[in-house]
Amino acid sequence: MALLRDNPAREVTDHGGSLSRAEALFPGAPKPWLDLSTGISPHPYPLSDLSASTFQRLPEPAQLEALMDAAAQAYGAPGAMNIAAAPGTQILLPLVAGLVAGGKAAILSPTYAEHRRAAAIAGHDVSEVSDFSALYDADLAVVVNPNNPDGRITARADLLHLAEHMRAKDGLLVIDEAFMDVGARAEALDGDVEAGGIVVLRSFGKFFGLAGIRLGFALAAHPVAEALRARLGPWAISGPALEIGRRALANLPWQAEMRERLIRQALELDTLLAENGLTVAGGTPLFRFLQTVHAATLFRSFGEDGILVRNFRAYPQTLRIGLPGADEEFRRLARSLGRWRKAQGQSG
Repeated sequence: MALLRDNPAREVTDHGGSLSRAEALFPGAPKPWLDLSTGISPHPYPLSDLSASTFQRLPEPAQLEALMDAAAQAYGAPGAMNIAAAPGTQILLPLVAGLVAGGKAAILSPTYAEHRRAAAIAGHDVSEVSDFSALYDADLAVVVNPNNPDGRITARADLLHLAEHMRAKDGLLVIDEAFMDVGARAEALDGDVEAGGIVVLRSFGKFFGLAGIRLGFALAAHPVAEALRARLGPWAISGPALEIGRRALANLPWQAEMRERLIRQALELDTLLAENGLTVAGGTPLFRFLQTVHAATLFRSFGEDGILVRNFRAYPQTLRIGLPGADEEFRRLARSLGRWRKAQGQSG
């Protein structure tokens, strides 16, 4: 219990997607909210009818095996036995961090805050580093690739060299590829996990726009994946999540078409921001990253218009803006940007 009293392990940092937080900050905002505070796709995979037995019966092992087969094919893992499926990658973070006995954990930062908390829960002395070379001194090294929130890409060759170093000293490199579905896939390490010393995390809900399904994967060498599956136990994934996940991951043509659509819409968002004097500093096709001295006023102006974007208390001059979906959402964002730009001119 002492671990849970430690502040890094206890405190859950605020994340995007909280409309209750938005309501508290902007109680007079028009409804419905346009939530652009997450990196979740605005175009969810189409759900088809599920049989009643999917909800009524405990999931069968064959269903889990089918899901793992589909995930291995979609992500390029060596095989299904390299996959551990979980109800969201969030639950995997402390389990994966716990694969290495409590020691030194280093996280390439700034990045997704939950990695720090998970490593602390697993008993590690955690540091956040900005220099990639500092990861070599750790027992557990964590890299988010593409990075959240700025979209930074770490080269595959650099990661493989670090993984080799980790293997030699029984350490572990954890690569969070939550946004690799829309990232530079040539830099992914999914196909390299059997060599050992590597665990790759994959999120289902972001790219497929179904975050409420709660489904995620750890890709690792066969013995490590098997150990993670044992820790998760039977029936970790609900019947509906198994079936929806299998169908979506097996539909490779839909995935290819959606990647192209998201890229087009991200370019459209870049153009809209540039027309209002804002330059994109990074991101992925699912979110854009801004660095601007106007971040605070822009966040508030959006909020007062019922548009929620992601701000960062530790980095007050940055914002992350998710991708609008429908044309009307783009028009609503354009109107809000126009009002903000006009107010800036008046205040200046």
